[in-house]
Amino acid sequence: MASDVDAIRRGFDDFAEVFDRTRPVCPPALFDDLLTVAGLQPGIRVLEIGCGTGQATLPLAERGVHITAVELGAQLAARARQRLDRFPFVEVVTSTFEEWQPDRRPFAAVAAFNALHWVAPDVRYSKPAAILTPGGALVVAGCHWAQPADAEPFWREVQTDYQAVGYPGIPPPLPEEILPWHLPLEALAYFDEVLARCYPPYQVVYAAEDYLGMLASQSGTRALAPERRREFLERVRARLRASPRLTATFVGYLTVGRRKAATTVR
Repeated sequence: MASDVDAIRRGFDDFAEVFDRTRPVCPPALFDDLLTVAGLQPGIRVLEIGCGTGQATLPLAERGVHITAVELGAQLAARARQRLDRFPFVEVVTSTFEEWQPDRRPFAAVAAFNALHWVAPDVRYSKPAAILTPGGALVVAGCHWAQPADAEPFWREVQTDYQAVGYPGIPPPLPEEILPWHLPLEALAYFDEVLARCYPPYQVVYAAEDYLGMLASQSGTRALAPERRREFLERVRARLRASPRLTATFVGYLTVGRRKAATTVR
């Protein structure tokens, strides 16, 4: 894995408290559909890649799923253990997914929420396939930022601050423009796609300081040169003086692939 990408993914651990407090959780309907489509019942074994502080692990645990969650950040993993302490059937392992070694028992599903793109490409799909039972499910889910037509003026005006520092990327699209994510060609050697779905937009209200903290922790912000990063955050901080509370809009997505029975995995 390229060293800059690895440094960015490891850097989330420096923001464990902010991450825990501000990262959005996918809508409940997504988790219900996940269990139905993937054929998961209470007590069945699931591996979660990159659990963070347990934003998606908790809803799965509340539905009775037995989870091994792999998280490379020691502070993130510690907060996940605290959040999930009441579930004896949930284990949080501090490791990269690339380095983690499973026991001999296969999993019924491998799930990644806003995390699969951080896994090294050479094992991103082959390793999940290798640890799944034939017919087991690969679950890729998360949430996209969206910007409704009637969004607060802040969301349009802040684009000036992004542009001023050369922030990569484009403004969030309208919710209705966000389409389901499909398994790429390299995944189809191992999995048949059985579901790709987006969910109705939902909103999260942030205090200005919480939003600024979340913005500071995002990979795009951390990829900026230090002086550009400071300028960007100061620009947004100044703009937030007029917006002490913000309503952010997200669109959840869920894609499920089923492991091919005849696939040779490594």
